[in-house]
Amino acid sequence: MGFLSVLSYAHQLVAARVQPGDTAIDATVGTGADTLFLAKAAGKRGHVYGFDIQQEALELARRRLEENTASSVAEVSLLLQGHEQMSEAIPGKLHGKVAAVMFNLGYFPGEGADPSVITHTDSTLVALEAALQLLRPRGILTAVLYPGHAGGNEEAEAVVQWAAALPVSTGQSIIYRQLQRMTSPYMVAVEKK
Repeated sequence: MGFLSVLSYAHQLVAARVQPGDTAIDATVGTGADTLFLAKAAGKRGHVYGFDIQQEALELARRRLEENTASSVAEVSLLLQGHEQMSEAIPGKLHGKVAAVMFNLGYFPGEGADPSVITHTDSTLVALEAALQLLRPRGILTAVLYPGHAGGNEEAEAVVQWAAALPVSTGQSIIYRQLQRMTSPYMVAVEKK
């Protein structure tokens, strides 16, 4: 048995925190894999908010969710907005009560997608701060980072610096990375205190 992939490890960490009835956020919907994962974890009484700036990503996620309606999944609100707007988009009554926020940074890997449409360091850092404020105590934030594309390494390094600079009284952060391949995806996770 080998190590878990970064995506599998992110799911494992989040699965330990999200309970039926919880609210969770997919900050970068992409193909909808994390959205569906969160919807299953939160169950029928839960709610998942998904953010993406590309309509095709939201359509793909919507189809993925519809294909899984037989299982107990949470209500999902898919929002055509950047993740940096999540603080304004999430109802105020949920601030400080969200169980998990997942980021899968980089670009939309869908067929025919424009690879020049990527997440950007500035908006990602705003979104990370918003996510931290939205989380409940012991809530978790995961960010899968992709240093192997144009702009990806800069963004990944900024996320690591952001997480490392968090006061321990705010949260604790970890990194999960294959050390022999510096362009491989890796993950940063933050548990809110």
